[in-house]
Amino acid sequence: MGNTLESCMRLECKNLNFTYPGSEMTVIENLSFSMENPGFKALFGPSGVGKTSLAKMIARRQFRAQDDIVTEKMDTILYAYNLERLPGWSSTGKHLSRVTPVGKERLKDDLVRIFELQDVLDSRFSQLSMGQQNRINLVRYLLQPFDLLILDESLANVDEKLRETIILAMKNLFIDKMFLYISHNLMEVSKFCNQILVFGKSSKGHSMIYGQDYTTGYHLDKEKLDRTMLEIMNAF
Repeated sequence: MGNTLESCMRLECKNLNFTYPGSEMTVIENLSFSMENPGFKALFGPSGVGKTSLAKMIARRQFRAQDDIVTEKMDTILYAYNLERLPGWSSTGKHLSRVTPVGKERLKDDLVRIFELQDVLDSRFSQLSMGQQNRINLVRYLLQPFDLLILDESLANVDEKLRETIILAMKNLFIDKMFLYISHNLMEVSKFCNQILVFGKSSKGHSMIYGQDYTTGYHLDKEKLDRTMLEIMNAF
């Protein structure tokens, strides 16, 4: 039964076009792709090609045209972004406790430990470094009910080793969820994601590349990783 449900989880775009009101420049042009099943997916490309615009359209149904974005088995879609702020009038620990749903207290404690945030729970959000702010904000989203969580540079300013620990933990703890990861880190998306939508230059359009989907205990083939990175660069 579980495999049947997983196979029905799908994010699809059909000939999507988007231009900001009052602008003559098309941000997204004739975009079609399909991402299936839980796991880490990615949007990859330079700034200004429409990754964030697409993410917001997926997350906010009021910005979609009829049938140009399909989300099957994904009733709850959340969008987390870099530099998002939390209220500053209480400590981060109190804020996390306040937003933690009943029954998820143990998950909160586990995430705080994995994200290495134990020492900042008594601090206000404004007192944290940018990396700590992004980690606290991501924990807040992971505690909420969701089917698809869009991560728009949500682990920016976090060191590479801890970022890997966090991504692997998310893949282990949320095996039935889909994540759409927006990052400029070529190695990271190639290594951890199973589907990578590459936003190329206008002449190249969009390409779907299949990544290595690295998880805990999995042997990473360096040659395959290098090939994935080269595919992405060729599509870029």
